[in-house]
Amino acid sequence: MSELLTVEQAVAAVVEHAKPRGKHDVEIGDAFGCVLAEDARAAVDLPPFDSSAMDGYAVRSGDSPGALKVVGHSAAGHPAQAVLRGGEAVNISTGAVVPDGADAVIEIERVQERGDVVVVEGVAEGANVRPRGGDVAAGSVIGQAGTRIAATHVGALAAAGVALVSTFERPRVAVLSTGSELRPPGSALAPGQIYESNSLLLAAQLRSAGIDADVLGAVRDDEAALRAALERGLQADVLLTSGGVSVGPHDLLKRLFDELGVQRVFWGVAMRPGKPLYFGVREETLVFGLPGNPVSTLVGFELFVRTALRACEGEAAPQPRFVPGRLATPLQRNAQRDELVRAYAQGGLVTPVSGQESHMIVRAAAANALAFIPRGEGSLAAGEHVGYLPV
Repeated sequence: MSELLTVEQAVAAVVEHAKPRGKHDVEIGDAFGCVLAEDARAAVDLPPFDSSAMDGYAVRSGDSPGALKVVGHSAAGHPAQAVLRGGEAVNISTGAVVPDGADAVIEIERVQERGDVVVVEGVAEGANVRPRGGDVAAGSVIGQAGTRIAATHVGALAAAGVALVSTFERPRVAVLSTGSELRPPGSALAPGQIYESNSLLLAAQLRSAGIDADVLGAVRDDEAALRAALERGLQADVLLTSGGVSVGPHDLLKRLFDELGVQRVFWGVAMRPGKPLYFGVREETLVFGLPGNPVSTLVGFELFVRTALRACEGEAAPQPRFVPGRLATPLQRNAQRDELVRAYAQGGLVTPVSGQESHMIVRAAAANALAFIPRGEGSLAAGEHVGYLPV
């Protein structure tokens, strides 16, 4: 294996090669989770008119306190037709248009109603009036290009009259597991066989990223079968394989990648687990050869594949997003490699779980975090700060 890249170097290499896909317009109701390809701007002022923040009466502040004649009613969607003059008031509902001439709304609790006359307390100019454009002015940017659209963006853009937004297309992803020992869950196991879980794990991780994968299944360690599966997978924007990228006699993928025109970017990252990770490109297709141990697959996806997917979707900052925390217990560091330690994070405390070997996927299921432990000598003490990836 060639010289190992650091995690930081490998992430940078992935970001360098992962480019946004094409753009398309999406209806705002279907835009959740997409990434904006262009700034999204308000189509109207919001609110589009001076509106009432209360049920009460629209008045001229200079007429309060005092007795005022009621000359109309303004309800949401049904503005009053009257122009307010001195000594007059308009009954108004929350969200309704404040009539011309009024500069305040007095809440119903501070009014005495006497037929077509109301006696109001003193009220300040502008009280309980939501000014036109007070939330956003027409033409203002609500979401910048490179922003992933959250539920709040959907609500804001719809309220501001935006029907369509320009977003980047999501990448098409193919998933392939390799190994003659793999059998589908639920089938009978012969000696030396194990159940295949990596493709299911990766498909679940992809769904968490909003992507439905094309799962190609498990392929035995046979050159012809692997070549055919790889040629199919290379039609996608991103191909994820698991197994077959180490140095054993049955690890065939690196040579097959070369023969199929995949240009290697790196093979090997100074981390544990997941050191023998492969990354390459063929034209616009990104290729990740993830190690076969399930926890290595998990870690490789969260660090590198999820980063690539974000970059392909046009996110402005696609790199892994480490959450700050503090170690609950001391932890020995690895002198040569960064470690991603399976841990349980709660209330800012990060507690490593038992069983950190790369094949222990069941132990990893007890974790909700991957704690990043930088390489170095000695130990980290309880209470020291660490970053972690939620999983």
